[in-house]
Amino acid sequence: MDMDYETIRAEAKAAETRAIRTEKLKYLSISVAVVLLVLLLWQLAVQFQLVNTRFFDSPLGVVETILNKITDKKPDGGLLFQHIWASAKVVWLGFLLAAVIGIPLGLFMGWFRLCDRVIRPLFEVIRPIPSLAWIPIVLLFLGIGVEARAVIIFTGCFVATVLNTYTGIRSTNQTLVNVAKTCGAGNLKIFWTVGVPSAMPMIFAGLKTSMGSAWGTIVAAEMLASSNGLGYMIQMGRSFGDVSLIMAGIIVIGILGFVSSGIVSLVESMALKWRPKK
Repeated sequence: MDMDYETIRAEAKAAETRAIRTEKLKYLSISVAVVLLVLLLWQLAVQFQLVNTRFFDSPLGVVETILNKITDKKPDGGLLFQHIWASAKVVWLGFLLAAVIGIPLGLFMGWFRLCDRVIRPLFEVIRPIPSLAWIPIVLLFLGIGVEARAVIIFTGCFVATVLNTYTGIRSTNQTLVNVAKTCGAGNLKIFWTVGVPSAMPMIFAGLKTSMGSAWGTIVAAEMLASSNGLGYMIQMGRSFGDVSLIMAGIIVIGILGFVSSGIVSLVESMALKWRPKK
């Protein structure tokens, strides 16, 4: 009887795993098909001059530009991978700095009333200020180096990280808190064993939002305060009237943003193995 039960259980688990894989494959196929359709329509629109080709290059033209930039420094004075490394380094530095500071701050604000009352008024004043508004001050104190751009990225990631973390821990199930209190756990123990795990899904949601904001902010930061990077490459494309170079920079940033979000999602899946699979 036990053998039959274990066999049925194993078969049910295997069937569930196959169903999940099939569902993921179906949605992946749909996503790939949509991307290919958009690229095809884009190529046809340019090829048949349905759009102004002075301001819009074809996908094949953009791919050619990307391949050329791997070995050709013209017209902006840098190779593609040099620009990618310069931008990625700044994005991840600012993003990680925002995570290291923003996550603990959001947790403390959301759980401890004293922290909330002391820090939240100041945070609410800073929150509406766009990250680009900090650029003149950052340039004044730090110049146009990596540190300055990382601080600008930090300002773009910090608010989303804090807000999502704060919301996550504030949404902790009160029933779980009461059970922990009944078992004799103190406030710090409940904070660490109940509050923090409950906040983790929202924390990672905030990190994904922050990562998207980081890649959006890096363009403006490098346009105004840099001598390298993908934002600088786009700016040089504008200066030289090279539409293909501009679009190549945009496409590469989109790909890097997608990969970066995938890395955050991978870390999330490893950290939250206890969540039921969807």
